[in-house]
Amino acid sequence: MVDGGGGLCTVASIHYNLFLGSLLDHEGAERRDLSDFTTLRRTGTFLCTELDHGNDASALETTAELDPATGGFVLNTPHPGAQKFMPNTSMTGGPKSAVVAARLMVDGRDEGVFLFLTPLSDERGLLPGVRVRRLPLRTGAPVDHCLTAFDRVLLPRDALLESEHGRLDADGRFHSGLGNRRKRFLQSIGRVTMGKLCMSGAAVGATRAALSIAVRYGDHRQVSGPRAGERIPVNAHRSHHGRLLKGLASAYAMTFLHRSVLARWAAVHAGGDAGERADTERLIAIAKSWITWQARDITIECRERCGAQGLFAANGLSEFPQYVEGTITAEGDNLVIWVKAAAEMLFEHQPPRATPEPPGDVERLTDPRHLRGLLARAEAAWQDRARAALRRGPSGDPVERWNGASSAALEMVSVHARLQAADAFLDAVARATDPGARELLARLCRLFLLQQLGEHTGDLLADGQLSAEQVRALPQLLDELLRDLAPHMTDLIEGFDLPTAYLEGIPLANSGRVSLADYTTEAE
Repeated sequence: MVDGGGGLCTVASIHYNLFLGSLLDHEGAERRDLSDFTTLRRTGTFLCTELDHGNDASALETTAELDPATGGFVLNTPHPGAQKFMPNTSMTGGPKSAVVAARLMVDGRDEGVFLFLTPLSDERGLLPGVRVRRLPLRTGAPVDHCLTAFDRVLLPRDALLESEHGRLDADGRFHSGLGNRRKRFLQSIGRVTMGKLCMSGAAVGATRAALSIAVRYGDHRQVSGPRAGERIPVNAHRSHHGRLLKGLASAYAMTFLHRSVLARWAAVHAGGDAGERADTERLIAIAKSWITWQARDITIECRERCGAQGLFAANGLSEFPQYVEGTITAEGDNLVIWVKAAAEMLFEHQPPRATPEPPGDVERLTDPRHLRGLLARAEAAWQDRARAALRRGPSGDPVERWNGASSAALEMVSVHARLQAADAFLDAVARATDPGARELLARLCRLFLLQQLGEHTGDLLADGQLSAEQVRALPQLLDELLRDLAPHMTDLIEGFDLPTAYLEGIPLANSGRVSLADYTTEAE
């Protein structure tokens, strides 16, 4: 978040996670000399997506053909549509190497997509057969995005990243523990799952920084009060602080969800079964989409709450929304990975279904656990709706059949994401040891849950889970929570523990009177 444009975060995620992580996840890593990469004498990058193959990257067309004479490989881009799209492969930043996703061809047979360690450039420029063309400047992270192609580039035998999903023996015969080429591809690019966690973490960081700036500015910015000559902070107004408080509730939920999913991923890597791993990978994808979409909404709101001054780069807010746009698309387009999750969950996921009980009185809506139960019932309702739509669809037209169910299925995934965030939030409340902190977190969690339930009150009322009295009381309960939480906004942003040096460099975070010098260039 110090580099608001996100360039450093993007390059670091590619180099350490996608590139070095891929090398370390495959056999032979201990025999490779990685010192050039660990000392950053060479930057690593990751080439998977192609111009004609984005979300369907398993259909990519770059080939790496085994050369029986040398035992090495010939890496080739067969046509312009197979150029690698978007990797940071130019000479900016010095010499680079890549792990390149390509089809392993053995005696004319396509054995599936594997990764190949490929030097791209040295101190003198691009290496023979490597063609790189810069793409037009895009908004967001200032990274050297390029189109990259290979013209029969020769690679040594050890360029192939091998493991149990595929290896070549000394005679050039292919062996794999996986008979399915798609499974081989997914294992080859397994670091993309961790990349989703990287993108979630980046979005959480941007969100918390944006809220910290906006809340501080709202405390310092003075506006006219109700009496002549009176000046009050803009945060005194519910119309202002209410939006920021809702963002704070979501930011805490995003933080706890990210930490929970990361811990679950670490536990699975330490020894989970295949089913648990698949469930965890799906949750990582769902969380990434929900977190990054929330980050976009919140960072835009924070910029708007700071008015025109929030547009100046010196105030650290204007670049966050553009950077978050990149996290929404990177490591899998959000909507596409939710569609995949929705299809899986329709058949593999069964949300808990509690025994129906009377709605009770309005007081029950102050219990976060009860609110969580209502959200779980909303998830079950959307799953039932999606399954019913799927059964009604035409059996001879699978696309149209899915089209009829997809809207409800995607809403099911959306509620599931928020339910997982609520569970992580409730766990964090239970772990709080300080009574004051626990009470404040519980109220913030209740604010988060009340926000999530708003759009589902119709279903819950129709199913007898909410009473008409409770539905009518929801807006007042929400407003009372905002009133009670408003005095604690500073405490809540202090909980983000942003570096003092960072905040001191942001004019809006320090004073209601931003000096002209903060906006004046040297030329002026």
